Amino acid sequence: MSDLRIVFMGTPYFAVPALKALISNGYNVVGVITAPDKPAGRGRKIQMSDVKVEALKHHIPILQPENLKSPDFLESLKDLNANLQIVVAFRMLPKNVWQMPRLGTFNLHASLLPNYRGAAPINWAIINGETKTGVTTFFLDEKIDTGAIIYQAEADINPDENAGNLHDKLMALGSNLIIKTVKAIADGSVTTINQPNADSNLAPKLNPENCKIDWQESVTRINNKVRGLSPYPAAWCYLLNNNETLKLKIYKSTLSFESHSFEIGKIIADKKMLKVACKDGFLHINELQLAGKKRMDAISLLNGLQFSKDAKLL
Repeated sequence: MSDLRIVFMGTPYFAVPALKALISNGYNVVGVITAPDKPAGRGRKIQMSDVKVEALKHHIPILQPENLKSPDFLESLKDLNANLQIVVAFRMLPKNVWQMPRLGTFNLHASLLPNYRGAAPINWAIINGETKTGVTTFFLDEKIDTGAIIYQAEADINPDENAGNLHDKLMALGSNLIIKTVKAIADGSVTTINQPNADSNLAPKLNPENCKIDWQESVTRINNKVRGLSPYPAAWCYLLNNNETLKLKIYKSTLSFESHSFEIGKIIADKKMLKVACKDGFLHINELQLAGKKRMDAISLLNGLQFSKDAKLL
């Protein structure tokens, strides 16, 4: 273990427990690579990444390259003299970066590869109605999330779990798997399994188009989409009410399977309940946010908003 010199690469909070675990287990983290500081929030104040904040606490050298191919960055990385690199929620690395250390570069991915390769594996596993997922460590190669698998750990997806809950579960599971992986690399016992080339479910980057609710889908699929995109970026649609169209985000819902004759998308509401007609039942909306308003529970909305008899979600 004393021979290991580790460079850790990551940016969001998902990567922080892994960095903490390496430090608390006595591993020598000689450098951290993270995203450049950037303005954020309404005040556009310069904000450091979560990984940088943690690295500063432990006085670890930090590199924040704009360009991973720049000669200055490559020289600075080489000067750290690492023999192992670990990547958690970072950018795609150029070949001359991931090939640099003698013991290789491995990545933690929040799915059971080869399923859900891509940018948003936690979200898509829930959206697609999976009941199991997990985390994978694998050595990087030239493609995205295709390298040889080292270890995997499974996790159940509970029926009422959203992306935020699952994120935290996999974050903890992943930090443990990283320590297991580093131990195997350090003692020379690491073995790998090549990923099959077969097609699998993918996890493309989230965008406004694939986060929009299609009310023609089953109520199960719509409810899964709400869960899979909560709390961020949130499933959305349009509310047509009193000849006005507003954007609406839905954060929490439940479902019921009932036969009905309502038009799909029609809103049925009273003082204590807000539900939407779907082709095989109703989506009950529990938490939501109208454009320009704060996130609120459905009852708070119903206290302040009158729905017309033909109000519906589009």
